[in-house]
Amino acid sequence: MPRPQTTPSSPAAAGLPVSRRALLGLAGVTGTVLALGIDAPGATAAPVGDLPDGLFALGVASGAPRHDGLVLWTRLAPDPMAEDGHGGMARGAVGVKWEVATDESFDTVVADGEALATAELAHTVHPRVKGLDPSTAYFYRFTVGDQTSPVGRFTTLPAPGEIPESFSFATASCQAWYHGHFTAHKHLAQEEDLDLVVFLGDYIYEYGITEANLWRQGVEVAEPHTVTIETLEQYRLRYGLFKSDPHLQAVHRRAPAIAVWDDHEVENNYGGKVSTTGISDELFVHRMAVAYRAFYEHMPLEVSAIPDGPESHINAGVDVGGLARFSLLDCRQFRDPAPTSDEDQQSEDRTILGAEQEAWVTERLEESDALWNILGNGVVFTAVTDDRTEMWDGYPANRRRVLASMGRSRNAVMLSGDIHRHVASELKADFDDPDGPNVGVELVCSSIASNGDTEKEDGLQDDWLAHDYVKMYDGRRGYVHVTLTPDAMTSTFWTVPWIEADDTAPKELGARFVTDVDTATLRPL
Repeated sequence: MPRPQTTPSSPAAAGLPVSRRALLGLAGVTGTVLALGIDAPGATAAPVGDLPDGLFALGVASGAPRHDGLVLWTRLAPDPMAEDGHGGMARGAVGVKWEVATDESFDTVVADGEALATAELAHTVHPRVKGLDPSTAYFYRFTVGDQTSPVGRFTTLPAPGEIPESFSFATASCQAWYHGHFTAHKHLAQEEDLDLVVFLGDYIYEYGITEANLWRQGVEVAEPHTVTIETLEQYRLRYGLFKSDPHLQAVHRRAPAIAVWDDHEVENNYGGKVSTTGISDELFVHRMAVAYRAFYEHMPLEVSAIPDGPESHINAGVDVGGLARFSLLDCRQFRDPAPTSDEDQQSEDRTILGAEQEAWVTERLEESDALWNILGNGVVFTAVTDDRTEMWDGYPANRRRVLASMGRSRNAVMLSGDIHRHVASELKADFDDPDGPNVGVELVCSSIASNGDTEKEDGLQDDWLAHDYVKMYDGRRGYVHVTLTPDAMTSTFWTVPWIEADDTAPKELGARFVTDVDTATLRPL
């Protein structure tokens, strides 16, 4: 089977020079197209009778929640595995109706509208719903002609200043579809208490899927999936493959999502605008541009996340009334390169966040009135070993500054992923003084599938457990479920014993901790 054909949107695939003007024109989209994908009442669209069946094969999602609404998402893709990356759709625009109701039968519709799904955005839509009541459960769906999407649900956030009795969320990361079944997502979608899902990076992987790494049993992939992805069409195809998983779709139907990327949404271990695989800077910025665009296309994000060429701002803030403040951080796009010496690594000027983003999160922490101040990022924050420079260990000065800001806020929590293991850690004001005070805790979620079947102890635990402030290590696959109240945070680390053979594994308790308010400690339950 031939490789996907590249279109004029992929000059890097042909090795052609990419000017700044061409980059923005090819990797970006017009303001009109963006607006139509959000709100387009009565817009001209293709006749629905000409459309194939199965338009909603990739499900639905919601995200970027507020107290009065949120963003809805779907992609029209009757054939998500179509080699050209267009999901089985022709190039014409399609009007997509959406509805929000207080009941699953949609007898009481409280908001509706129409958006235009265009080929420029892979026939995705991102309507922003407004005017809803705070702390209220709703259902939503999309319609094109006589085709109706699956039904999703969400609960709006509490009103500003309101302190709810509880709020529950889960964290997930590292979804190497080819390494195993999304069994962890199967159990996550069945959580009784779930108000929000936080995706902490590596939503997709860019590697070619081959006999060597296809450990998920019972599946096959076509030839276009066997190559490392580099074009917009290939990124779209990879999202189509991962998002075709029914358990991931169920998670998105179950609760709103907020998301930040790590490296594999573009390329393994990249930092700033520098490739780690020898791609020239000129071509790599094009890779970043199309990868960031595909990320926006396939996630329920605010329109502000659409990239301007190779630059995108996905750091985002969400306030859960007065109970919690979430701040998501991008630790890839603005980081300095890997250190070249010990002196370089210890430099006070080194940054993983960039000056603008660091100022933003510092202000959110130090001016917050929330009881819980929660940061989310793609890589581990806790000090482990100086030779792991991909993590915050490679940026100790930047970490010290963030720790100081966490210490000036109440009940600081860092959420992270990346390492394919569960870790629970207490954050020291100064990691060089392990007997000093704590300023927060870190909850590291394991992978959904990356690394396949593993054991609780996988041979790497000694590096972590050598530190008294690391309270738990577990090498198995899983997710973390967290419940916040005005008095305490309960964090539950769920695992599954296998994922490669099938998706029938039960969920098993890895560990559970309580962090009482104003203690910055992890108390085992």
